[in-house]
Amino acid sequence: MTLPHELIQSLQSVKGFQESSFRAVHESGEQVTAIRLNPAKQSVIQDKFTGQAIPWCPLGIYLNERPSFTFDPSFHAGAYYVQDASSMFLWEAISQLVPDPRNKKVLDLCAAPGGKSTLLASYFTDGLLVSNEVIKSRASILVENLTKWGNSNVVITNNDPVHFRQGGITFDVIVVDAPCSGSGLFRKDPDAISEWSLDHVQHCSLRQQRILDDIIPSLNENGILIYATCSYSLEEDEMIADWLMSSGEFEALSIAISEQWNIVQTFSEKMKAPGYRFYPDRLKGEGFFIAAFRKKTPAFALGKGKLSALKSPQKHEFAQVHEFLSAAENFYLFKQGDQFRLFDKQWQEELQQLASNLYIRKAGVGIGEIKGKDIIPAHELAMSLLPLAHFNQVAVNTDEALKYLRRQDLQLDTSKGWNLVMYEHLPLGWIKALPNRINNYYPQEWRILKQ
Repeated sequence: MTLPHELIQSLQSVKGFQESSFRAVHESGEQVTAIRLNPAKQSVIQDKFTGQAIPWCPLGIYLNERPSFTFDPSFHAGAYYVQDASSMFLWEAISQLVPDPRNKKVLDLCAAPGGKSTLLASYFTDGLLVSNEVIKSRASILVENLTKWGNSNVVITNNDPVHFRQGGITFDVIVVDAPCSGSGLFRKDPDAISEWSLDHVQHCSLRQQRILDDIIPSLNENGILIYATCSYSLEEDEMIADWLMSSGEFEALSIAISEQWNIVQTFSEKMKAPGYRFYPDRLKGEGFFIAAFRKKTPAFALGKGKLSALKSPQKHEFAQVHEFLSAAENFYLFKQGDQFRLFDKQWQEELQQLASNLYIRKAGVGIGEIKGKDIIPAHELAMSLLPLAHFNQVAVNTDEALKYLRRQDLQLDTSKGWNLVMYEHLPLGWIKALPNRINNYYPQEWRILKQ
């Protein structure tokens, strides 16, 4: 692997950079594989994986070898997320900076494919999490990963950062894992080397400033901003911290780290704002930078405007949904097209505000569609953390589970009607057993294509 000469030269004076070991780790071909367990589903699989615990994330595990995740049904059930260990440091950061996670409004601004959003969903379990991705094509994988994670307090939006200010929506915590030049990913993605240049670094730095400039007004006074990149370049890391601090709106925050973790604490040149660098020759993880700030000024978002009324079900539809799923009584129930959806009641007004001003890809959990006297259950319901024990269930082995996930025909001994397909006590989705066949309702667009 030939690293860009200009990158190596630009890092010579950066704290923590050691050229010989940095080159060696990139030439080694070594790959580090890590997963983070879903705490709402982990009890089922916590003994399934062997490996070393990730010290800065209690849910993280370094795997001794990389399995084929595609062929593990528990992966499709949302029991864990495959994520670089360095990125999981976000857990340690928010644990220290937001020790009380209750009732917080949180925005993950550049969220696809969903690693940091699933982590935030596991930490802020009763908060409101808005997970945004501006690029439409990338929003689809975000929807899939957060659906599998199962939380009912998540809204997925597809908007430019400035739209949040225009909509008058404010947050207690904003995470900006900013689009960057990607030098921290060279070991994992060698193709990224050909796209890297000093000009691209400058372009990314300007874009990062625009993104932050657009979203800062939406952060509440005393709110926490967490900024991260997968770049080694000062222009995208410490110099962004200096740019942020120069406005006078922020106080830089320190994160306590153990010496044994081998994370390098740096300080920006002008404002001495602390940042945290992850080098792959010093620890088990990819290149990463993170810094945190507290806002000292009030939010400056424009007026709320008129709240859009989300479509309410009719009286007989309410009754039918509640009979189908008694837990629905504890949630805000609304209708989107033909789909009935549940959302955490305490965030109903915020959901209406978001719906009035932003393009929402998904909110809460889809329950299903009413067809006459029947409800066709949504796949989202199977993936959710809602109580599902009252539905008929059919246990499947690994081969049967993979057939189901490929959307193939199944031969199962099961009750007639709707059944929840269960793999090692984890729901995978729905089938409908008819007198002469079983209909497989796994989502067509998510099916396993690999043989």
